Amino acid sequence: MDLVSVGSWWMWLGFIIFVLIMLAVDLFMLGGKTVHKVSFKEALSWSIVWVSLALLFNAGLWWYLDGQMGREVADAKALEFFTGYLIEKSLAVDNIFVFLMIFTYFAVPAEYQRRVLLYGVLGAIAMRAVLILAGSALITQFHWVLYIFGLFLLVTGIKMFYFADKEPDLAQNPLLRWMRGHMKVTDEYHGEKFFVMKDGVRYATPMFLVLILIEFSDLVFAVDSIPAIFAITTDPFIVFTSNIFAILGLRAMFFLLADVADRFHLLKYGLALVLVFIGTKMLIVDLYKIPVLLALGVVAAILVVSVILSIVTTRPGASVKKP
Repeated sequence: MDLVSVGSWWMWLGFIIFVLIMLAVDLFMLGGKTVHKVSFKEALSWSIVWVSLALLFNAGLWWYLDGQMGREVADAKALEFFTGYLIEKSLAVDNIFVFLMIFTYFAVPAEYQRRVLLYGVLGAIAMRAVLILAGSALITQFHWVLYIFGLFLLVTGIKMFYFADKEPDLAQNPLLRWMRGHMKVTDEYHGEKFFVMKDGVRYATPMFLVLILIEFSDLVFAVDSIPAIFAITTDPFIVFTSNIFAILGLRAMFFLLADVADRFHLLKYGLALVLVFIGTKMLIVDLYKIPVLLALGVVAAILVVSVILSIVTTRPGASVKKP
């Protein structure tokens, strides 16, 4: 099975350069070098910027393909990008729930969260790049890999739906227990530092434990989300760009939703249904290929209904559950 991509070498290079520039902008402008709590207004502004850039990129891609390959190809690829972006953006919300749980468990001061989240975004981009390349190579050689991806997403969605209301016990997390058993860890934070020296001995700070758990959760979510985008398109350029755009705004989206996450307590059920739908779409691909536009409508409808039901059923004064 050959994967046809609309991305030429200069498009790949140009996009990678763009990502590096935007990461630098994010590093020095969304928080800069000053330790502070990212405000709701600041997070909202940057969330709008990230979403706008994704939509502008999609419009530019459509314009280029319309001139080079025709209207039919341009429409198809633009729709694939937007659908993939919506799916990956919605699945990123689950990352936010986990990040919030980790920060709450470790009582990470709000002003220290931005740096560890930046590393989380960098880790997510690197992991997705590797998994996208690996997934593309596998699908090129073995079409039946799509069935494996579909079954994995179906099982993951069912498990997520069943355990949506169950809070993981971080104190029993094997990785966290191993780190605490094999490393010297300080009891208090030392600003944003991951390590400090005490009496000539290097100690890890709780911030380092938070970083490792964030990166590990990134890996888990990357394994979940990458197969999902292959249900929409197997074009490596569309898969990569839609994924990266969804991740670039993750840090701003976290600060935007952190204080109101409890208002969307049913969203996890919606995300679970999205995974079940996408998994089913992949499993029946050789029997019936669900149109991308229909898939977009189904995913959007599930998300909108779950958000509306969350808001309607949220009790006044409800708060985020503390682990």
